[in-house]
Amino acid sequence: MHALALSQTSGELTAVQAITEDLRRRFIDYIDAKPQTIATYSRALRQLIGYLSTNGISQPTRGDILAYRDHLRQNYKPTTVQRYITASRLFFQWLEQEGLYQNVASKIKGAKLEKGHRKEALSSQQMKAVQDAVGRDSLQGLRDYAIITAMVTGALRTIEVARANIEDIREAGGQRRLYIQGKGRDGKQEFIILTAEVSTAINEYLEARQAGDPSQPLFASTSNNSRGGRLSTRSISGIVKQWLRKAGYDSDMLTAHSLRHTAITLALKAGQLPRAVQQFARINSPIVMETYAHDM
Repeated sequence: MHALALSQTSGELTAVQAITEDLRRRFIDYIDAKPQTIATYSRALRQLIGYLSTNGISQPTRGDILAYRDHLRQNYKPTTVQRYITASRLFFQWLEQEGLYQNVASKIKGAKLEKGHRKEALSSQQMKAVQDAVGRDSLQGLRDYAIITAMVTGALRTIEVARANIEDIREAGGQRRLYIQGKGRDGKQEFIILTAEVSTAINEYLEARQAGDPSQPLFASTSNNSRGGRLSTRSISGIVKQWLRKAGYDSDMLTAHSLRHTAITLALKAGQLPRAVQQFARINSPIVMETYAHDM
């Protein structure tokens, strides 16, 4: 029996196959993602299947999914609701693609994330104010400006900045690239393209630093105790926070991660497709990417 039938009265596709645990397992087997992401999907969809079973629903309608969403809102924190509903949307999207069920979860929103749950992004004008606040009349200032500009242009994480070496900047494919070792990565296969602005900032910093060994950290400490050594993620966070405050943005919700958040948000606002932004920002989980996209 086909899972989707054509209604003789309305001409619309109507679901006739029950949503079962077997379909959940087939979806999980289909996913090409990291183990942590797969575990999140599996946990979220077990919750959905359990809800449907408890309420005697074998062929859910859109109204049933909305009721499930409201149930989640009453019992879970907003970030969990967001993850579970995102997983449900992707599950039903896959079901329809496979011709197994109608997509009754399309465009259903999860939970409105309060400011306490997410770091804030800056506007392009605010970001420029932060960059302008950085004095570039010292080696430390040149370094800090290069760090901030690279982070907001390439959606860099603090760990990616901390792990970068001078030798990781290479020319390839007619582009100047910074190869990075991201979160959960063993090597430096991923890269960001260095724009003219970022390249200039890094060049000015390295020239002033007079660094010769390409294996040295790209961004080095200037303190007396660890001069020339690798910056820690905590130090990088402190550098960004210092200049955010200097520019007048002294908020607990504005951190080093806000620069990455800003890069992703500005890319989406510029009209780039979520899939392209996901690749640009090196986001492995579609659930995380949809959280950004649906927060616009």
